[in-house]
Amino acid sequence: MHGSLRAVVLLVFVSILGAACGGGDARDDSGLLRVALLTSGPVSDAGWYAGAYEGLRLIEDSLGARVSHQQTATPAEFDEAFLAYATSGYDLIFAHGNEYQDAAIRAGAQFPDVTIVVSGGGRISDNVAPLIFRLEEGSYLAGMAAAGMSRSGIVGMVGGVAIPPAQGTFRAFEAGARAVDPDIRVLEVFTGDWNDVAAAKEAAVAQLNRGADVIIHNLDAASFAVFQAVREVVASGRTAWAMGMNSDQNAVAPDVIIGSAVIRIPEAFLETARMWQRGEIGGAAIYANTTQEVIDFVFNPALLEQVPPEVVRRVEEAKALVRAGELDVPRVPFVEGEAGVR
Repeated sequence: MHGSLRAVVLLVFVSILGAACGGGDARDDSGLLRVALLTSGPVSDAGWYAGAYEGLRLIEDSLGARVSHQQTATPAEFDEAFLAYATSGYDLIFAHGNEYQDAAIRAGAQFPDVTIVVSGGGRISDNVAPLIFRLEEGSYLAGMAAAGMSRSGIVGMVGGVAIPPAQGTFRAFEAGARAVDPDIRVLEVFTGDWNDVAAAKEAAVAQLNRGADVIIHNLDAASFAVFQAVREVVASGRTAWAMGMNSDQNAVAPDVIIGSAVIRIPEAFLETARMWQRGEIGGAAIYANTTQEVIDFVFNPALLEQVPPEVVRRVEEAKALVRAGELDVPRVPFVEGEAGVR
């Protein structure tokens, strides 16, 4: 399809989608805040994308905003979606993923009156701000819990794309595990895709076959495959556990998920929208961490009796130290202006 025609078609589609999402005609005189969300995966993943969509709905309900969501898969679609929303009068666009950062900078330069917030982004301009979830604080605590639960002394990590935020969660998980057991073996693999169920299942099975008995993921829809792999090995008679990531996934597989490294994305989105209303976004990154209780590690209440009290106590004590700023959790810097980032 010719580029200009494709953009027009997309614009019409976004307008229709906005109406379906409660957005109606973005060009009106109501004075309502207009907020859009872009995700590169399905909001049915019970994790990263689902949390963003819940955040969009929370903004709609709490602020009376007009909202719209679109799933985009390729860089060309990123550019077209920014164009469509910006020219339709949207004020604030959440681009939920590090992959959007370059397209966001281009769109920000073209539309200076639109504010773009990139979840996990690393680039900054006057109207483009990264929203940095310090998830490594939660995954560090998950690592401590994993080491405390492991009988084999081997734990595993299955990731999607090896972008810096994802790598950071794994470095922190490893550090947390080693804080409990310096000799623990930590297996790691990135499949190259957030949503490839088959690849995630294969990776999880391989780690289980190598002796891992606790596996954490950093995936989107493919996380379900990791949980299923653990379920199957448990059904065979072994003891093994899974861990959730990006949201509280404890109820997704309550029989095997011992706990989750949580981002409370809806609350972070709502506070970011309020910051926009106060004129506080622009020229700097926005950080969300355990101090604000946006980041957390939550044991699965359905399996809490399986967790030794000493493990729970150790994790809770470390959480308090992190929140007080007395425990420095390792992270991978990737935001412009941070030490070590060019």
